[in-house]
Amino acid sequence: MAYSELIKNFERVRDYMREFYVYGFRSREEYRMKSPRAYDNERRRIESWLGDYMSFRRDASGKNVFLSVDSRAIPHNPLYKAFKAKSFTRNDLILHFYLLDLLSPDLASHRQALTVREIAERIETDYLSHFDTPYELDESTVRKKLREYEALGLLKSERRGRELTYSRWESTVDLSGWRDAVLFFSEADPLGVIGSYLLDKYDAAPDYFGFKHRYILHALDSQILCALLEIMGEKRRAELQVRSPRRGDLRQHTVFPAKIYVSAQTGRQYLLSYAYRQLKPILFRIDNIKAVKPGSVEKQPEKYGGYCEKFGGYLWGVSTGAEYLIDHIEMTVHVNEGEGYIVSRLEREKRGGRVEKIDDHTYRLTADVYDAIEMLPWIRTFIGRIAELKCDDSYVTDTFFADLTAMRQMYGGDADAVQ
Repeated sequence: MAYSELIKNFERVRDYMREFYVYGFRSREEYRMKSPRAYDNERRRIESWLGDYMSFRRDASGKNVFLSVDSRAIPHNPLYKAFKAKSFTRNDLILHFYLLDLLSPDLASHRQALTVREIAERIETDYLSHFDTPYELDESTVRKKLREYEALGLLKSERRGRELTYSRWESTVDLSGWRDAVLFFSEADPLGVIGSYLLDKYDAAPDYFGFKHRYILHALDSQILCALLEIMGEKRRAELQVRSPRRGDLRQHTVFPAKIYVSAQTGRQYLLSYAYRQLKPILFRIDNIKAVKPGSVEKQPEKYGGYCEKFGGYLWGVSTGAEYLIDHIEMTVHVNEGEGYIVSRLEREKRGGRVEKIDDHTYRLTADVYDAIEMLPWIRTFIGRIAELKCDDSYVTDTFFADLTAMRQMYGGDADAVQ
């Protein structure tokens, strides 16, 4: 069966790219989401976009295909290509160019905005009549496309008597001076795909930005993230369709979305929201959200947003522990002369914690968090300066000192010196 690089439903491509190429590393025989023929078609489609970034290996299970990307060596996120391969019908293609040309400011400046009937008639007389092969467009098709373009912000409507008239939005933005800013945005922001579309307006995008820590996979969640941000801006409820990572089934959740968290370690994105059914704030991984629909406007946004704000004050990362218990942790750090940057780092990275000056060379970080285990990777970066570490959960301190002992043994040090 022939395949096309163009797609109708991005969610299917999102599933294949994430579950198979990014996280799964599964062979053709192991993949059971669709039939083998459908799998082959999707594989060829994705290879047409990402062929330069794909590798494979063979093992007992067969040929495993996966993405192989050195994020430091690529100037532009290759996953944005998937968003630019949307399929279209003949009417889509015809109306896109005819409408924008017919309503362009140069042509429409000398007359009023046009009604649906007038637009349909002008398309017939000014464009279609010049072709030998007859082709008709009814008013309902034109009206649907006009409404679609109005929702996208390409057109605006005004009422003339009992009819709506349409015209193009006139933009006064000169992108020529924004190229560098748009380029950085396209690679650094969770919704960088918007910047990628803007860069397509230039003849060539420069490639002088490089990133040491770069997470390109968030591009796959751009549609979900954009929908959530629009709902949050309107202070609405959101209807989520969420896949359970353990069972694989889909569940419906009605929530008030409050905040987006992005992991500085992995780039993974999370939604903090108040779940009405569970009567408490809950975090959802955005890559597990399959669909988002706006709900009704929340009448008490401050109330539910306040619940989430209070909840977020006790988060270090996104873990709440098994029982939502709060751990109190204290870390005392020795700072030598000329090491003010250590104090600056404590202040900058303390999140919900507090930094207290003990004396000119001693500072103490205190924090109350749901799961202090999450702090250990960060705490370890201060090894050599930590004078004291205390936590309500003894497992945290036991783990820290056990790891320190193992490290000293590995490098031939005195394990008994670790206390």
